[in-house]
Amino acid sequence: MFSDPLHESVVMAAWERFLAGGDSSEALRDAVDGSWQRCQLGQVDPAQSSGPPPISESSLYLLHQAHGELLDLSSPVMAHARDFLSETGTMMALADPRGTILSIEGDRHTIDDGQSIHLMPGGAWSELVIGTNAIGTALELGQPVQIHSAEHYCEGIKRWTCSATVIRHPLDDEILGVVDVSGLSQTFSRHTLGLVVTTASRIENRLAAREMELRYRLLEATMARLSASGHDGMILFDRRGHPIKANGVAQSTLMQRGGPFDLSRPRRLQALALAPQSPHAPVGLPEWIRPDWLHPVTDGGERIGTLLVLPGVQRASRPQVAADDDAAPAARGDAVAFAHLAGTSPALRDVVGKATQLARSKVAVLLMGETGVGKEEFAQGIHRASDRRDGPFIAVNCGGLSRDLLASELFGYAEGAFTGARRGGHAGKIEAANGGTLFLDEIGEMSPDLQPHLLRVLEQGEIQRLGENRARKIDFRLVTATHRDLRREVAAGNFRMDLFYRIAVTSIQVPALRERPSDIRELVAHFLSHFAAEHGLPPHVIDEPAMACLEAYAWPGNVRELRNVIESMLLMADAPSIGVRALPVEIREGIGFEVPPSTCALPRSGLRIDHAERDVIVDTLRTARGNLTRAANLLGIAKSTLYAKLEKYRLHEEVSSARSQEDFAPSSSPHLK
Repeated sequence: MFSDPLHESVVMAAWERFLAGGDSSEALRDAVDGSWQRCQLGQVDPAQSSGPPPISESSLYLLHQAHGELLDLSSPVMAHARDFLSETGTMMALADPRGTILSIEGDRHTIDDGQSIHLMPGGAWSELVIGTNAIGTALELGQPVQIHSAEHYCEGIKRWTCSATVIRHPLDDEILGVVDVSGLSQTFSRHTLGLVVTTASRIENRLAAREMELRYRLLEATMARLSASGHDGMILFDRRGHPIKANGVAQSTLMQRGGPFDLSRPRRLQALALAPQSPHAPVGLPEWIRPDWLHPVTDGGERIGTLLVLPGVQRASRPQVAADDDAAPAARGDAVAFAHLAGTSPALRDVVGKATQLARSKVAVLLMGETGVGKEEFAQGIHRASDRRDGPFIAVNCGGLSRDLLASELFGYAEGAFTGARRGGHAGKIEAANGGTLFLDEIGEMSPDLQPHLLRVLEQGEIQRLGENRARKIDFRLVTATHRDLRREVAAGNFRMDLFYRIAVTSIQVPALRERPSDIRELVAHFLSHFAAEHGLPPHVIDEPAMACLEAYAWPGNVRELRNVIESMLLMADAPSIGVRALPVEIREGIGFEVPPSTCALPRSGLRIDHAERDVIVDTLRTARGNLTRAANLLGIAKSTLYAKLEKYRLHEEVSSARSQEDFAPSSSPHLK
């Protein structure tokens, strides 16, 4: 990887021998030897004294337009280079994927020297143009490279030393450009290679943040349409042609339309990559996509993606009785699949409906929600409602195992792979899930160095056990879960962006228990019955004061905490009716209750807080004129949370009243603008 100035005379002798038709020296590094071979095959003139003259200013302007985003995002990094390289005798160059230099910053005298060999904006520095050099060779190898003095192929640039590496797109590893540090040979330092690698990484991080921002905007612009029920399949593509979201019927519609596109292993459609500023329809579309199915998505005048709408294939109408007979088993199957989820609140039913719809597809599902909300129960429901219900359901908690143990648990291992490895090897959980569903809980806790291995399994549909070269074909449905904000984890560099978009083709936000307080009574009854049977106890009930306490508590541990509390209260009960005194201390303290009062009324300050919250919601409803989506946004809460609070404070009449204001609002009202 590194050059060695001490070998300069040896390298020079090897170059002269190579040009004379002899073999190159063994002292020559592989990267340099390979580059010289390519230069000779490409008939590069080794006597060149400089690169070709730079392109015209108008051509350079167009090139800047084409690579505007790369220039914009790298500008602060390049400006920083100007400051710290100004007295070092070196300069930093940014080039496009063809090796044409876009911009240069650094030491003024070195920049002037560079112009004498056309190492300047508009200059072409690919290997086939000017021979072995850091810019061109880094592009050929796709990795960091350092080229010093005599290692250059062309005679006129042998007095220079340079280090470069490529800049890759964070989503698909496409090479977007190259960053290079160059100077006269006396400025050689191994540290410059580390500098360019760090600089490229900073630019890639800025690109990743930009992609995250654009995807947020893309999802916001299309979420309402993607969430709407209907027979049309919808797939949302980003500006580079990557599928990032699909509705529940997309895969089945694809199959009906004969589209060879598997959403469980989504791939990039190059034809949907947006050319900068291009108003034209995509070219080179697959035959199964009609141009009129493509709907551009714009935001603020900028095209940020494409929505592919696949019209649902209309089936011939059949007698209603027959249709009902066919639909009934599926409906009953869905009901059974999620029957273990107690509750009838709108927030829960809405999420169950989405999960039921997604269960019929093959796409990966990401379950998001706080710890204890029941994400594994939803994963089991998705499995039971899917066509893989007869296959295995394999659950793995990525946060409960060390890195090495998780690797062996997931991927399995061959005999002798490590000390203590089981004789005959061991099949991992991924293999065990073949034909069924793999549920990876707490996926956000997976070690970054394991993430590429999981990504490879998802992309290739095959797995290699640790210590084994044999690839085994596997086919499973992936459901993942996390309590973390994975987008923030991606931005922080803790989670791979490409893996995130692979596992989050579709996502479901599982509501917290405090967002569905009307379900608490049903959950309590369910757990009382379950644990009474499990422990061989007679039926018990919770009295009203104690139930009021349970309903008033915030439940930071969600359903899991409620389950544990009910089991504990049941086991400690000394009478069939369980009262307030049996409540755990933390619940009484959490709601401001102290024994011995016989009721669980909140202190007056708590009542005032409730009243204040109710008043704020009512005022916001009036401001939003009864539009619940807008009201939730104004309040900064989820729509499901707003539903729960409307139910809690019985504000349905206030909603109707707020909506009626719209009918009498004057058209000139500033609120309508």
